[in-house]
Amino acid sequence: MRPEPKELVKVPLFASLSADELQAVAILLEHREEPPGAALVGEGAPGYSLFVLQRGEASVTSDDQQIAELGPGDFFGEIALLTQREHTATVRAITSVELLVMHGSDFRVFERDWPDASALMKRTLAKRLARSGLRDD
Repeated sequence: MRPEPKELVKVPLFASLSADELQAVAILLEHREEPPGAALVGEGAPGYSLFVLQRGEASVTSDDQQIAELGPGDFFGEIALLTQREHTATVRAITSVELLVMHGSDFRVFERDWPDASALMKRTLAKRLARSGLRDD
């Protein structure tokens, strides 16, 4: 199931996009729901998708240490996509969550066609890599 473009207006990652662009991005996304406790991504696992938390809360852990909590509008999975590495952390649903999922090939279209939104993601990536001690090589 695809999200409605009007649902994307509230997502900071897509805030710079026009109504027509939101329509185009909505086609690249899938809507997914997961129950509390579900592992959304696993540390060390290959990463092929970008996830945007639309509703609910999630916990981010690395080496079994909590490093962040995520809420609506937050995204994850970008490090694995942009650096072609494994996931650097585990993200687990604290509550029931609704996610927007963009798979790798669609992510490349997003990255190419919406450079402003992609730049926001890359700035977030740089901050997360710095915090984790990893480098973007």
